[in-house]
Amino acid sequence: MADFEIDIQSFDIQRTVSVYPDRDGIVWWTKAWFNGRKKGERAIEITRALAIKFIHDDIQKDEWLEEFFPKQMEVLHAALAQTREQVINQYQQTVV
Repeated sequence: MADFEIDIQSFDIQRTVSVYPDRDGIVWWTKAWFNGRKKGERAIEITRALAIKFIHDDIQKDEWLEEFFPKQMEVLHAALAQTREQVINQYQQTVV
């Protein structure tokens, strides 16, 4: 077990989210980027009130992403679960 080292942070999947208004400040949008990709997900129109809540950290990033980008978050959770299984299997092989 002494030979088994894990950097847990290296297993996290990068996710970035932004909120921004149109030029007139009337229509607000949210956009997300997963896994360091330069091309983000399709922007989704949101209310000004929701944008302000997000800006003020009244809504956590992952909660926001679950709400507006559920399919992408489903893929993220599946990838993390698969990685967790691989780590557990590797650990079990190290212990045996």
